[in-house]
Amino acid sequence: MTDNPGATVTTVLVANRGEIARRVFATCRRAGLGTVAVYSDADAHSPHVREADVAVRLPGASPSDTYLRGDAIVAAALAAGADAVHPGYGFLSENAEFARQVIEAGLIWVGPSPDSIARMGFKIEAKKIMAAAGVPVLPELEPGAVTTDDLPVLVKASSGGGGRGMRVVRTLDELPAQLAAASREAGAAFGDPTVFCERYLEHGRHIEVQILADRHGTVWTLGERECSVQRRHQKVVEEAPSPLVEATEGMRDAVFDAARRAATAIGYEGAGTVEFLASGPAQGSDRGEFYFLEMNTRLQVEHPVTECTTGVDLVGLQIDVASGGELAAEPPLPSGHSIEVRLYAEDPAHDWQPQSGVLHRFAVPAATEEFAPLRLPGIRVDAGVVDGSDIGVHYDPMLAKVISWAPTRAAAARMLARAVADARLHGPRTNRDLLVRVLRHPAFLAGDTDTAFFDTHDLAVLAAPLADAESERIGALVAALADAAANRESATVARTLPGGWRNLASSFQVKTYAGDRDEHEIRYRFGRDGLMTDAVDDVRVLAYDPHRVVLDIDGLRREFEVARYGDVVHVDSSLGPVCLRAIPRFTDAAAVVPTGSLLAPMPGSVIRLGAAVGDTVTAGQPVLWLEAMKMEHTVTAPVAGTLTVLEVDIGTQVAMGSVLAVVTTGDAPARPATDPSEISTIPAPSEHPRTPGEIS
Repeated sequence: MTDNPGATVTTVLVANRGEIARRVFATCRRAGLGTVAVYSDADAHSPHVREADVAVRLPGASPSDTYLRGDAIVAAALAAGADAVHPGYGFLSENAEFARQVIEAGLIWVGPSPDSIARMGFKIEAKKIMAAAGVPVLPELEPGAVTTDDLPVLVKASSGGGGRGMRVVRTLDELPAQLAAASREAGAAFGDPTVFCERYLEHGRHIEVQILADRHGTVWTLGERECSVQRRHQKVVEEAPSPLVEATEGMRDAVFDAARRAATAIGYEGAGTVEFLASGPAQGSDRGEFYFLEMNTRLQVEHPVTECTTGVDLVGLQIDVASGGELAAEPPLPSGHSIEVRLYAEDPAHDWQPQSGVLHRFAVPAATEEFAPLRLPGIRVDAGVVDGSDIGVHYDPMLAKVISWAPTRAAAARMLARAVADARLHGPRTNRDLLVRVLRHPAFLAGDTDTAFFDTHDLAVLAAPLADAESERIGALVAALADAAANRESATVARTLPGGWRNLASSFQVKTYAGDRDEHEIRYRFGRDGLMTDAVDDVRVLAYDPHRVVLDIDGLRREFEVARYGDVVHVDSSLGPVCLRAIPRFTDAAAVVPTGSLLAPMPGSVIRLGAAVGDTVTAGQPVLWLEAMKMEHTVTAPVAGTLTVLEVDIGTQVAMGSVLAVVTTGDAPARPATDPSEISTIPAPSEHPRTPGEIS
């Protein structure tokens, strides 16, 4: 949008980072437009910076110093000669004041009017506007008037989103504390502590409609999406069309009509999404019910599934509409089915704990497209990372989105599951295994999904490694063989002899690796008849070098890729990805810490202490709280005893794996340092996405 209806976009600044910045740049390049990036000090070497024509530094690392500085971003646009600003999603994308700053500076705002943003930015007022427009809404409940009959209720922040300031309350006793906590969190994240309550649909389905409107009065509804598989009220798997809507008579027409009413009620212009909470048909009825949740006045993370089913470039259309372009009278009709999964650097098995570190390898071999609609059945990847990217602690942990399109839902799920399973992800732990298991789960394949999916289907089972115990042990054998080949290549003795060769019978060579499931001692030696090992039955080595091993296992030929980064080894094969840590034969004294130690699960800052030296603590009792990646993490006592050592204070910056405190139960012997992922951490009530802007 601009005050000059005849303005033409020539150069676009993206007021964002990572994947969405790269996504917008890809459309700009195809359209022949110039590109400008902004970047924080933490993002100085990020791909989006390298891919822009011009990049402008925003000094600092935290969002408040960089990507949330509207004045600095407008100044960057003017300095770089940009004539348009695309906000992406999150950060300032739904900030009406920022939109005004852009327009007042004479730049084109690629988004809806500041007034539309403001009217939808406060959920209480937005619901009143929608109710007046005839859009179904859940009645607002005054927090002080909630009764037992209203339970369970959902406490929600009036401003912002992405799960912050949101609590499910099931008893009246817990309501006051949850209201206070939600209000504090909302105030800290959005500057507005206002919260409200509404009825909580226990097994609701998250349905949303993509809209696109021009300034000439045309409003498109570009199909619906379903985003019911969520964690912490944030989406993980999204798809178009919705299985619920497909199966419920009349629902598609009804939600499309509601979405058009919502857009018309506020004179909307640009791309946006109207979100609904829905349920299937009640007993004795053939119609489902749905209620307005909110309107996202921006592009959404899951927009690729709409692009793949309609063939449109939503970013390109955003820019056209912002320049005054006119949409066709009717939108393109959707076809086929598209599914998207969000690949996060996090550990679902340990309370979704965010991960950081170097991403040594990122590749999706099955990918056929990047940042563009799929025209044939295949896999699309929209990533914010490349090989060698440093996953820091300042921003959202999403690495990439992997998207499939196929004529049928079953085919789209099958293709996507295989593509994600085969991805090369070497570095911080990710949610990859969880995503694959969801895509292959019978309930998901049947379209039986809701916002309680992870509670219903046992998160521990879904988050389990794809490789079973036997496959992990085979991976350890492969790692040992590749290591032997590497040693042989670096040896100065004759290389025509097999590794471990002796002119007399010798004992087994022994290597030990720790995996996700177990610790594996691999004993092997080479003789006249090839490999001899008691690690795996009926195995024959067909070929091996430092990066590739070929085995015959029970008469089946299998190939394995091996990558080594220090003492960490990644083994990729059709048996499932395996990550192993080589255990040295002798323990380094410097790596020994006392039993009962609390180690930092990630780099972060101590923001609160729950106990002092000399206090008696119970197992699982909170000892301190860390803030990392804009989320709170509670570090608990691993055992009952006395807090004898406290190495930190409020404000202390800690490195991953450092000793924070020690709980002593008596004469506790020292033990090797624990992998930080094994530490007991319980997410604090305020553990939510790390940037103030909603990413939904």
